[in-house]
Amino acid sequence: MTARSFLVRGLLVGLLAGLASFLVAYTVGEPHVDTAISLEESAPAGAAEADDGHTHSHADDGEAEEGVTEVSRGTQRTWGLLTGTLAVGVALGGIVGLLAAATVGRLGRLTPRQSTATVSAIGFTSFALVPFLKYPSTPPAVGSGDTIGDRTAWYFGLVLLSVVVAVLATLVAVRLAETYGAFTGVVGGAGLYVAAMAVTVLLLPTVNEVGSFPADTLWYFRLSSLLTLATLWTVIGVGLTGVVGRLHERSVAVQARRELAASL
Repeated sequence: MTARSFLVRGLLVGLLAGLASFLVAYTVGEPHVDTAISLEESAPAGAAEADDGHTHSHADDGEAEEGVTEVSRGTQRTWGLLTGTLAVGVALGGIVGLLAAATVGRLGRLTPRQSTATVSAIGFTSFALVPFLKYPSTPPAVGSGDTIGDRTAWYFGLVLLSVVVAVLATLVAVRLAETYGAFTGVVGGAGLYVAAMAVTVLLLPTVNEVGSFPADTLWYFRLSSLLTLATLWTVIGVGLTGVVGRLHERSVAVQARRELAASL
């Protein structure tokens, strides 16, 4: 079992995860995106204000950007979406695969299958779930263009902090498990992460720029976004855990045969 074998399997599983998340996003999420775009386009002309206080519309933006190739909505929701989900899936699959390889034998008595499942669960929670709960995705027509830079910085800052705290909490959990047992280690590590992230989430700015956007459309859009994320990470976690488990079983069987042959 080498890092390369973990990486290759992670990339392949990530490819499948990207395809699965595309199917979910296309069937569940894209209808709500279309609804949001329709609401944005049906808004009264000049409803939004530019930085200098003058109103503008999407038509004005299009005229101001002559020569720029526009991507049709049909391409965005099909090939564009597929390309994005496959790229993200492959990248995440490779990263999770390498992290799983790095943690083999370093998380107490966990087997490679168990440590891979643990890495996937921690990754989903720290990288995807917690940042989403604080700064959930928003459809078109929601949010001010003046604050998009700040909102993006807050989101990625929270992602970075969440991942760092998760790593530190995992190290603490391993140390506690070695001294006081697995139960104490898990409770201590999880408690440290929850407490640290609760304080972080409370200190970070809150975004409230929904305006008059329909609450049900926003809710279903965010629910579909979370479902897409969950699908991506579930396929990566379950798939990689399964293939790593089989790889480990084969490695153990080969090693046992070699030891048996050497003893004869």
